[in-house]
Amino acid sequence: MQGGLLKALNAGPVTVDASAPPPATELLSRLLTSGALQLTVMRDDVELYSLRPFRAASSPQPDAGPGTGVLSRFTILRRDGDDFVAENPLSWCDVVVHDPRVAAAISGHEASADFASHLWSDLLWTGHAVADARSESDEFTTASWSPHELWFHRRSTVGDRGTSWAHFGPTRWADGKFPPIPAVPELFPAAAVELPSPDLDRLSLSDVPLSQVMESRVSTRHFDDASPITATELGELLYRCARTREVRTIEKPGTALTELPSRPYPSGGSIYELEVYPVIRNADGIPAGMYHYDSIEHALRLVADRDDPAVQRLLAPAALTLADGELPQVMLVLAARVGRIMWAYEQMPFAVILKHVGVLTQSLYLTATAMGLGGVAQGYGDTAAFAAATGRNELTECNVGTFVVGRPRPTA
Repeated sequence: MQGGLLKALNAGPVTVDASAPPPATELLSRLLTSGALQLTVMRDDVELYSLRPFRAASSPQPDAGPGTGVLSRFTILRRDGDDFVAENPLSWCDVVVHDPRVAAAISGHEASADFASHLWSDLLWTGHAVADARSESDEFTTASWSPHELWFHRRSTVGDRGTSWAHFGPTRWADGKFPPIPAVPELFPAAAVELPSPDLDRLSLSDVPLSQVMESRVSTRHFDDASPITATELGELLYRCARTREVRTIEKPGTALTELPSRPYPSGGSIYELEVYPVIRNADGIPAGMYHYDSIEHALRLVADRDDPAVQRLLAPAALTLADGELPQVMLVLAARVGRIMWAYEQMPFAVILKHVGVLTQSLYLTATAMGLGGVAQGYGDTAAFAAATGRNELTECNVGTFVVGRPRPTA
């Protein structure tokens, strides 16, 4: 009987009712537990929901009983075509909802449905539900994770869902569907404020050794407004950390023309999606305001006045990072032109963007230290204020990091 059932399953879906003989149900249970089988629950020939595994189950399927519980705080319900899909980063399967009554039952509005008990038994088994809501808040391992952070971790790393590589990583999925985002962004119309360029040959002989810079780097939270950072120093910092040295053009038959910049810090695929926006409150030689750093021309272009309400909102959170409510001399807003990297990468591009932010932030820290400047990274920023100040669509370009830099206040 089991051999015949395997042949039938190999040919396509098989319908099994509750009165199936034990050999058949035993085989189906083993296949489902191993993650080799998708199970669809039906009532009166109507598909209600399916358990769609992506790895082996955590335990064998329990006997259907009076299942009761509450939805896990990590479960989300999203639309996929005509169905809804319940996903949970701690589960071994997705629950595909085919019938709206199931969605209503999950939300508590169809608790009396004849399938509700079976549904909740399956939700508990798959980890989409928990017997007691307190279980996810009383245990530190689950209480410490915010749902969006656990989802981000699961969805942007290789694991149960990403082992096939079919739709993960640098697939260039948009090639032939959408044009690539150019390497050079649309420039702001203000006249360029040219920045001085450092003498790299001289620096190669006189710069502070890396080991000394690494050991002396600190986060600076007090700045000397009586002796602010200068245009020459800001120019050197940006030149050494963020300028575009060149842009190579790669053209292969059958693929879109690709522009690959080169900058001092590394970037996955040589894509370089990050842009730098200096917000200047107090710098010797540069009027106050929010600027965009033109990394090709090594120049600043005014984006908004310093007293623009959106710029004020951008600056305000820095007072929580600095000591005594200070405001930064210069705050470098790091933004990502997300389409540059999302055109080529699937599922994990935003995680890569944040890694690039870390690399650039470290470069700014070490270079500022070598120059005798102070700096401190800020763990958050006002994304809405950035969009308002720049006029950029947040889905096109968004604030992903902040670094404050200036002249350290002398210590007593």
